[in-house]
Amino acid sequence: MNGDHARQEDGPLSTSSICREVESDSWAVRAAAGRRLAGMTDQEEIRPLLLQLMMDPRDTGVTQETAEALLERKDLLGLCLVLMALSRAEAWWTIDQLSGEVYGYQDMMIADDRAAQFTEQLVTLTTDEDAGVQEEALRMLGE
Repeated sequence: MNGDHARQEDGPLSTSSICREVESDSWAVRAAAGRRLAGMTDQEEIRPLLLQLMMDPRDTGVTQETAEALLERKDLLGLCLVLMALSRAEAWWTIDQLSGEVYGYQDMMIADDRAAQFTEQLVTLTTDEDAGVQEEALRMLGE
């Protein structure tokens, strides 16, 4: 990648550089932004950008990279954001990609002997303030 990108990784990202990356014509830049921003979910203003990246209309690679990075955290917020994107997705390829990522996460949690934690996360999300998250969590639980 270019030198400007390397400098951004060394220091804090500015709002303008984040927006440039999220809106880039390059799917690889958008995907890298999703991976980087997934580590910043404690900042509420970052969450809409993550949703935007997971619903990227131009390339499911961006959807995949962003959702994977969020789910690799293995925490409630990462799963919540992916389920939120899934509940809002309209394009079949986005729905397919996000569903695949959630089922992959489920498989990973089972393989790591963390199936109970995954189920706990879903049960918690059935009472989330977002109705779409609630519905997706219930669907995953088979209810």
